[in-house]
Amino acid sequence: MKTNRFKFLSIILFVFVVFQFQAKSQGNFKTPKNVIIMIADGWSESCIDATEYFNDGEKGKSIYRDFDIQLFMSTYPAKVSDAEIPQNWSVGYNSYRAWSDFESAKNGATCSGAAGTALATGVKTYNGAIGMDLSKKPLPNLTEKFKSIGRAAGVITSVYFSHATPATFVAHNVHRDNYSEIALSMLLDSKVDVIMGAGHPNFDKSGKKANESDYNYKLVGGKDAWNDLKAGKTKFSTSSLSGNSIVQDIDGDGKSDQWTLIESRDQFQKLMSGETPKRVVGVPKVLETLQFNRTEENYTNAFEIPFNNEVPTLAEMTKAAINVLDNNPNGFFLMIEGGAVDWANHANVAPRMIEEMTDFNMSVKAVVDWVESKSSWDENLVIVTGDHDCGYVTGPIENNNNPNTNPIINNGKGNMPGLRYNHTNHTNILIPFFAKGAGSEIYNRLANNSDMIRGRFIDLTDVPNAIFMLLEVGK
Repeated sequence: MKTNRFKFLSIILFVFVVFQFQAKSQGNFKTPKNVIIMIADGWSESCIDATEYFNDGEKGKSIYRDFDIQLFMSTYPAKVSDAEIPQNWSVGYNSYRAWSDFESAKNGATCSGAAGTALATGVKTYNGAIGMDLSKKPLPNLTEKFKSIGRAAGVITSVYFSHATPATFVAHNVHRDNYSEIALSMLLDSKVDVIMGAGHPNFDKSGKKANESDYNYKLVGGKDAWNDLKAGKTKFSTSSLSGNSIVQDIDGDGKSDQWTLIESRDQFQKLMSGETPKRVVGVPKVLETLQFNRTEENYTNAFEIPFNNEVPTLAEMTKAAINVLDNNPNGFFLMIEGGAVDWANHANVAPRMIEEMTDFNMSVKAVVDWVESKSSWDENLVIVTGDHDCGYVTGPIENNNNPNTNPIINNGKGNMPGLRYNHTNHTNILIPFFAKGAGSEIYNRLANNSDMIRGRFIDLTDVPNAIFMLLEVGK
């Protein structure tokens, strides 16, 4: 067993070295100064189609539809749990089974912890892991890599910041549900410059001020940590799992760099331009998601229920985060998550899925506008993808869960498209992947797999591994 594992690792190392040599010698790939990965958690091709039909009345209008690189991506984990039983090992993705037995798509699906870890580190792991390998050892991630080479790094999300996807890009924990431990690790152990996401302890999930007896500090690391964060302290009265209670020095001057906490929408909007603090934690005044839980009322059309105007949009958070990160002349890494697409699909609520997808798309537009007005595509690599499918959305025909023969029905702009959910959880189907800018051609090189319907596809792990390669090529 050890011999086989050694041979496997040797082959991987050999391929990596050969790929680096070829890239350097052929000069094929440009190393990006800035890398922005945008993740619509739980999306699929059907989610994109449905959103385009509602907003534009036709397919193909999303800004990333014009990106140079357009592929699909597999998302399966190494194991569906960390239990040591043979049935937990993944069977991967099988094209024939995926298109002939649609129930098979429900088997072996990833969770956002394993998927996020794969996207952040390039290594597959067990469902529930946060930046840990199969042996529950920490894996180096993209934010750590960028900080190690003198660049800035940040993560933002439309759900709480200690949730699985943002956590995997910053923290290391054996399980995604350990929210307080994860939040403390993000605040105390990491050297990232920006963290933004919901989780405000003083507000409920709809964004209303909570009764003091109902304050929920779990998502931000506990009451003491929250109070220390608000006070701008560099030494917290509580410690992370590593035993550390001191905020990190991120610029090498030997001094801890305190966090500046922002909470109101006005503060987020002001941060979109002008001078910025060195490090920012942005926690909008809502507990779980920016808008998904603003009401429990059922509704049949997207945007039927007014939004909570007291919290920022994901696009506003995006602009604010970039305004902080681009202070670093060496460049930056930013992960942006539209996290509540997944929440809507779990609940099988199509109007809210379209709302969340629209919010995500506006964030993509904000990134593209910044690249084209303040920087250039020669300096930036922008990736737009998901981490897995959720809900298995198809057209409305009953007893037909083939998205190829039962596509989403276009009912015109402003009208809910015809669709149907086939599952309330994640699936193992391929999801869309888009990339544009410096080095993006590397993903065409890595698309070595082929699906009988979707064509060439990459894997989650290819996303960060290509970035690691590009950074090495640029040395």
